[in-house]
Amino acid sequence: MTPVRHPDAPAPGELLGAHYGECFGCGGEQPHGLHLQARAGEGVSITAEFTVQPAHQGAPGLAHGGVLATALDETLGSLNWLLRTIAVTGRLETDFVRPVPVGTTLYLEAEVTAVAGRKIYSRATGRVGGPEGPVAVRAEALFIEVQVDHFVNHGRPEEIKAAMSDPDQIRRARAFEVNP
Repeated sequence: MTPVRHPDAPAPGELLGAHYGECFGCGGEQPHGLHLQARAGEGVSITAEFTVQPAHQGAPGLAHGGVLATALDETLGSLNWLLRTIAVTGRLETDFVRPVPVGTTLYLEAEVTAVAGRKIYSRATGRVGGPEGPVAVRAEALFIEVQVDHFVNHGRPEEIKAAMSDPDQIRRARAFEVNP
C-alpha cells in the first residue's frame, strides 16, 4: 500500500526533536550520542544530519560502521512521526559505500516506500559534503508497528518511570493516541 502522511504529522521543515532525551541517536542528554537532528520533509520523507565526533570513530579518524548504521536506523525510525505510528526496527540492511571521516557532517534523507498492515518499509541515504554530495551509506529497513506496552513491558522500570513522568514524553506519547 502506498504510504500516506498522517494529517496531524509535523509540517514540512519542522524539527522533529528527540523522542527520548537519553536516546543514543537523537537524545540531547546523551553525552556521546549522535544528537541527530531530523526535519519533516514532503510526503512521507525526512532529512536529518549529524556530525561525526571523535567518540564515534572505529578506525583511526573514521566513523565506526555501527555508528553510521545507528544514524541510518534513527533517521528511518523518525519517519514514523509522519505516520503517527509507534514502530520498532525489524530489519536494517546497510551498505557502506565510502569512509566517513571524523568531523564530517552526514546528511541523511529517508522515505517510507510502502505500508502493509503493521509493516513499514523504508529506505535512506547518507551523503558527505552536503545534501548533494556523494553517497557514503545507504539502507533499507522494515519497521513493525507496536503498542506503547512494548516499551513498558520490555524496558527497564526506572527509565520507563522517568520517561512517563517527563512532560515532554507525555506530550509525545499523546501525539500517538489518535491511532486506533
